[in-house]
Amino acid sequence: PRNRRMARFYGGIERAVDLLRKGLEDGKDELARCGAAMLWTCSQSNKNKDYILSAGAVPLLAKLLESDNVELLVPVVGVLQECANSATYRDLIRQHKMVPFLVSNLRMENATLQAHSAMTIFKCAEDAETRRVVRESDGLEPLVKLLGNTESMHLLEGATGAVWKCSADKENVDLFTKLKVVEFLVVLLKVQSEAVQTNVAGALSSLASNPESCKLIRTSGGIDPLVQLLTSTNDELLINATAAVGAAAKLKENMDSIDKLDGVRLLWSLLKSSNHEVQASAAWAIGPCIQNARDAGALVRSFVGGVELVVNMLRGDNDQVLAAVCATVAEIARDEENLAVITDHGVVPLLCNLVHSNNAALRENLAKAIANCCVWGNNRVSFGAENAVAPLARFLKSKNMGVQCQTARALHELSKDADNCVVMHKAGVVPQLLELVGSTVIETQMASASCLANIRRLALCNEMHKYG
Repeated sequence: PRNRRMARFYGGIERAVDLLRKGLEDGKDELARCGAAMLWTCSQSNKNKDYILSAGAVPLLAKLLESDNVELLVPVVGVLQECANSATYRDLIRQHKMVPFLVSNLRMENATLQAHSAMTIFKCAEDAETRRVVRESDGLEPLVKLLGNTESMHLLEGATGAVWKCSADKENVDLFTKLKVVEFLVVLLKVQSEAVQTNVAGALSSLASNPESCKLIRTSGGIDPLVQLLTSTNDELLINATAAVGAAAKLKENMDSIDKLDGVRLLWSLLKSSNHEVQASAAWAIGPCIQNARDAGALVRSFVGGVELVVNMLRGDNDQVLAAVCATVAEIARDEENLAVITDHGVVPLLCNLVHSNNAALRENLAKAIANCCVWGNNRVSFGAENAVAPLARFLKSKNMGVQCQTARALHELSKDADNCVVMHKAGVVPQLLELVGSTVIETQMASASCLANIRRLALCNEMHKYG
């Protein structure tokens, strides 16, 4: 670090950039290579990255990236890989159209160059535009081919990371499915590298959105190693592994395998993690597991203290965790016996405490949980007594269609109590519900219309009583 600081202090970065410029102007690759190699070493410092940027290195690196000289390309891409941690550099890499050249490097017969290029794509593919360019540059197939090279962990880390980030786009997922990428990834779940395993689990969680890939996770033998990863102590790995197990559980046959391997119990145990992201990811994963279990009610009841743990988590203050826990509560409440248990544990007042949140994900899943909890005993009356109806009604003003749908469902269930109807009417829900009757989502239409019918029915009863 001291040497890198001295290089900056004595103007070494500017001189290295001059070497890049001189190498380009005179056509001397060795001169440019030396300059790039120095910048590569210096770029491991965040301050130096700022100096490299201000010295005007990025356009020169973009021009050098067009070369076919592998010895020159390695340090050039090395600089880009180091600097791609910065959002500013990622934007510049995209603006200077470097991504197609990085994709071309994946086809070069040089493992070091391939590894650095894949790592750079991994970092840049956070951006949707970059993912599109990778796809349109035919970069997905060479990425899949690199997954077969198990000799270099650095190369595998870059390739699996790039596959993971690129899988955020549906078009890429469909292409990866055709390339049978899941079969390659499942093999890598057993590689002794937590960085690779983290990337693989992240990729599988995204790829599972395609039914064919989701099925392939099971048929390729991926469920067992995924469940085993739930015992890891690495938080980043746990976040991705729980997401992958939850995504795979959306297929009933996969859920059968997860259940046999005691995967749901492991997910439940992760709710006790000290890391909020692990807690949230585990809670999100439990939802589809309950939804697709053969006997969801019995599964939930089989965990001693499990329901009480979930309900108590509603006392937290992390919106991400609360949203995921509300989603879990909504699934638990689908079973009448379990709904009775969580009601006894005080789920209603705890849900009511959350109705003043402005977080869209929390609002959506809170409304869903309230809707599902209303069907037991006097719960809908209790929600009204806890003054949750008027704040919940304000959720209808959200532009988020998921929030609108679940809020309409919750208000419909609550409107089966006369006092709640009065509160809703005073809160001005009628115009908003009338607008939602014209929604493109059938569930929203039905819930809105049914809620309006209940409010109108009460109004008619009052008129008949008043005027005979």
